[in-house]
Amino acid sequence: MGQFDGKIVMVTGAGGNLARGVLTRFAQEGATLVMVDVRAEWLDSAAEALKDQLGPHLKISGDIGAPEQMDEVIRQAHAAYGRIDVLIHTAGGFAAGTPVHQSSLDEFNRMMYLNAQLVWVACGRVAKYMVDQGIKGSIIAVLARSALKGAKNMAAYTASKAAAERIVQSMAAELLDYGIRVNGVLPSTIDTPANRRDMPNADFSRWVTPQQIADVMIFLASDAASAISGDSVGVYGRA
Repeated sequence: MGQFDGKIVMVTGAGGNLARGVLTRFAQEGATLVMVDVRAEWLDSAAEALKDQLGPHLKISGDIGAPEQMDEVIRQAHAAYGRIDVLIHTAGGFAAGTPVHQSSLDEFNRMMYLNAQLVWVACGRVAKYMVDQGIKGSIIAVLARSALKGAKNMAAYTASKAAAERIVQSMAAELLDYGIRVNGVLPSTIDTPANRRDMPNADFSRWVTPQQIADVMIFLASDAASAISGDSVGVYGRA
């Protein structure tokens, strides 16, 4: 018996490397999974790679930064399973490399969309669904250690992650009396194939793994963390 038997867990960004670790851990704990990403082919690839780990699951594609599309994602999940108990929001993006005085507004807007607006819309719309349905659920968003301070040539990214953390903390205060907990996790560099490719000379053993992040999310979504809301949990490995 898993601690999430009978629970419906929605995972955004489900086609990504981090999400694969999250999906595997929640499946091990008995969760029924709703996999969400902007492209159907990314979901198909993830489901195929995890076919020996996944139990019951539903794949839904859509732009979760668009309220009407996120509402449709929720409608399909409700039609299939009748509830959403946990949202794990892993979707986001990264861009860096130029200082503010040399960067275009497009870079700033893109980072704010991927890292702040997606949290605002996806987490916000699922929260509304939980309130409307009387579900005492849990929402966990992937943030970043970079949210804690600015960094050279990373202003748009760090600002967007800081904005996302403020959204999470504000939602936690707003939803406390509804029995809905909202928390974030702040990873350092995650050990993914893309990061290894981009930083081939790094010491990968110091990075945090998707599985380690997923373990923290399992805890935050569980009854053992029933008194925790509005927190941002650092998951740094040895980085």
